[in-house]
Amino acid sequence: MVLYIHGFASCGEGNKSRTLKKHLKDVMAPNLPIRPKEAVKYLDEIIANNDIDMLVGSSLGGFYATYLGQKHNKRGVLINPSVRPYNTLKKSLGINRRFCDGAEFEWKEEYLKELLNLDVKNLRKNLFLVLLQTGDEVLDYREALKKFSNQRCVVEYGGNHRFENIEDYICMIKNFRGIDGGNRAF
Repeated sequence: MVLYIHGFASCGEGNKSRTLKKHLKDVMAPNLPIRPKEAVKYLDEIIANNDIDMLVGSSLGGFYATYLGQKHNKRGVLINPSVRPYNTLKKSLGINRRFCDGAEFEWKEEYLKELLNLDVKNLRKNLFLVLLQTGDEVLDYREALKKFSNQRCVVEYGGNHRFENIEDYICMIKNFRGIDGGNRAF
């Protein structure tokens, strides 16, 4: 089963998760708690209680997938991943609205510290497929390219933070997952 991890102020049901469900069928895409340590605890429980063979994370979800993939030795696909959300999300302190339903939530200073504690420094080689677009208006793709230099990275020129053409990469995602559920080495 694939666990899709959405980004900041998003929900489990969105364009990327719908596309993954359409092509991969066995995709779980939950709505996450706002607080990082609660989100990771929730995701840890999902991984422990389900046969998850691959993680797919977008933006902040990519940051979470990096931490969880390294912790549980799970392959992951990272889509325009955030590499330093403890810095980039400072601008979101205070009241925000979720994109999917407009629900208000508060983003707190202490959450930035929780994110800093989840930062992974020494990545296992070839654990992740990293999909980046140079036109990402929210995150600098070059930071992710540097952080994931020992991973399989694909850089598409243009695009945006939402990575709206994810369907073009389904074959690559399936291949990275592997026929046997992701245990194949590259």
